[in-house]
Amino acid sequence: MNDKLIIEFKNFSFQYYSQSEPTLHDINLKIYEGEKILIVGPSGSGKSTLGHCLNGLIPFSYRGVTEGSLKVKGKETNEQDIFKLSKIVGTVLQDSDGQFVGLTVGEDIAFVMENDNTPIDEMKERVLKVSKMVDMDKWLSSSPYELSGGQKQRTALAGVMIDDVDVLLFDEPLANLDPATGKTAIEIIDDIHQKTNKTIIIIEHRLEDVLHKDIDRIIVVNEGRIIADMNAHELVSSSILIENGIREPLYVTALKYAGVAVTPEMKPGHIYTLDTSAVNQVVKNWHLSVVKEAKRTLDEPILKMDEVTFSYDGRKKILENINMEIRRGEMVSVVGRNGAGKSTLSKLLCGFEKEDQGTIYYLKEDIKDKTIKERAELIGVVMQNPNQMISKPMIFDEVALGLKLRNVDPSEIEARVEKVLKICGLAPFIDWPISALSYGQKKRVTIASILVLNPSILILDEPTAGQDYKHYSEIMSFLQEINQTGVTVIMITHDMHLMLEYTPRAIVISDGQKIADTASSVVLTDRKVIEDANLKETSLYNLAQMVGIEDETRFVQNFIDYERQVR
Repeated sequence: MNDKLIIEFKNFSFQYYSQSEPTLHDINLKIYEGEKILIVGPSGSGKSTLGHCLNGLIPFSYRGVTEGSLKVKGKETNEQDIFKLSKIVGTVLQDSDGQFVGLTVGEDIAFVMENDNTPIDEMKERVLKVSKMVDMDKWLSSSPYELSGGQKQRTALAGVMIDDVDVLLFDEPLANLDPATGKTAIEIIDDIHQKTNKTIIIIEHRLEDVLHKDIDRIIVVNEGRIIADMNAHELVSSSILIENGIREPLYVTALKYAGVAVTPEMKPGHIYTLDTSAVNQVVKNWHLSVVKEAKRTLDEPILKMDEVTFSYDGRKKILENINMEIRRGEMVSVVGRNGAGKSTLSKLLCGFEKEDQGTIYYLKEDIKDKTIKERAELIGVVMQNPNQMISKPMIFDEVALGLKLRNVDPSEIEARVEKVLKICGLAPFIDWPISALSYGQKKRVTIASILVLNPSILILDEPTAGQDYKHYSEIMSFLQEINQTGVTVIMITHDMHLMLEYTPRAIVISDGQKIADTASSVVLTDRKVIEDANLKETSLYNLAQMVGIEDETRFVQNFIDYERQVR
């Protein structure tokens, strides 16, 4: 890093034409060449708008009124154009599929140079060089759509880097990645930073995951204003994260539960820099004092898969000999790497696909001959991509659709829709068009549209992807409430925090096979399962080792039990 300014906001404000209030207020921020910056904030805080200002989408695509000054490389952005800015600031989108234009990885990386009429030999040389930097040189002839989530991310990154931009802007790079791939993505970004000394800006919900590697500064944004601009050690020692609805690292929460006053001197910004030497005994004493949570008595199995095998093409088995039982009233996570077969499992349960072999039972009844509509009366499914579920232009109509199709009384429809929108944090938007919502808000609409039907079993595919901590907590609290009434909840998730905190049991799928079915605390402390399923061990495991607790699994379980008691 040096002291040469590359980005400067000065008394900068922005208001979309479609909004009655500014989204950004009086932003003053300096970013220097070679810095690595993390921008965090709850949904609707303005952090994405800040990113759009940097890459030129504002004011050139999203129109509005700007005040003050924003300079990139010493030039006012509103005097540039989006093409010139794209040569300085390269953006890697949250949805990498939306960034692909080539038929192969090599073509996609080369796209910018083709537009610039770069000679073929130079193009090939640069593509090879950049693809090696992101470890994609062996995949240049592959289709981008055949790649894993992590490989797509690397390809999108290479496509941006080929232009030799000064600033790399990552918009929620971890949103669609499994834990190990997300960890690798942060390592790739760090490696690029080390090798090139480019300025890196990361906009991300998952603070702890980004802090897997060094960050120079963290900018906290809320309600369109910069709340904090400080290093990781100062930030996690303060109350700023909690006050602004942002999840702090789990190991910091555990230290606080143990009564430890977390200070910058402990270097708590990263688990690998944390100094616990002065508080080891305090944490051990707390660990011994936690009262074990009483186990819930569960009813008979409500759902059973018996030797279920499935293939899309008749050759490659996506799921093979799956055996599992889900009991009435359980809350269970299904976890595993991208492409392991988790989403296919939910498609079989709700009837979107038919198993090749084996049997699926609902309360001991084979449901093979039940239609999708009949299964929907029993099993509600919330898909990962909200755009695949939404069919109405207005929020109220979308959430009410299932009730209308079932001829529910209009007054009851209104009451039930209002209740579920309030729970999902969407009450203020009841009369809004869905097109005006963010990706995370659309996600909440789809959850609301299923929750309003009161199904016996609820399957959620990545329920918290793209959600800030406040809305994440609200949705999970609601799911816990309906689970307490007897509704069975199955969550397909990459979020290891969610799995630990909310689901006592986890089923782990790897390469189409069930490799574990055990307590969540066991899953994230079992090295072999973690490696086989592309998971990531929890920082609570690391903390237990650091303070000298030998039974790391018990420590993780104690954290979960304690949290449930104080939540």
